[in-house]
Amino acid sequence: MEGLAPAYLSDIATQIGALSAFLGGFAATFLGTLLALGLKGRTASVAIGFAVVSSVAFIAAVVASTALVALLHPDAPKAVASVSSAGPRALMTLAFLLGLYALLVSLGISGWTRSRGTGLTTSVAAGLSLVLVTTMLVGIG
Repeated sequence: MEGLAPAYLSDIATQIGALSAFLGGFAATFLGTLLALGLKGRTASVAIGFAVVSSVAFIAAVVASTALVALLHPDAPKAVASVSSAGPRALMTLAFLLGLYALLVSLGISGWTRSRGTGLTTSVAAGLSLVLVTTMLVGIG
């Protein structure tokens, strides 16, 4: 595995942190909407569960990306700079991926709480997005 330059990794962490904050806000808003609708049944519960997972995963990704940027900063104190960046890097990556996939699954499932047609539409859209995102991540990872 090729080591990444600290400046490059810091820029990636900044971007992932910003994207995680945005998507985490969307996931939390989506969760609030699902809860406010008072939907009942297994499908609604699964959609709500995935929205919760997405929200908390994006929070973890934001915190980990912030820690990673702090660790990699050229003017970081020696005590901070000496800490390994492997933990925050792994947590940021895994939490971001978990948040992204959980959000797409929640969006895909949510349509089924309304009707079969809406469920098919949301599932196809989320499925296509899952394929595209995975293809992109595998291609650059």
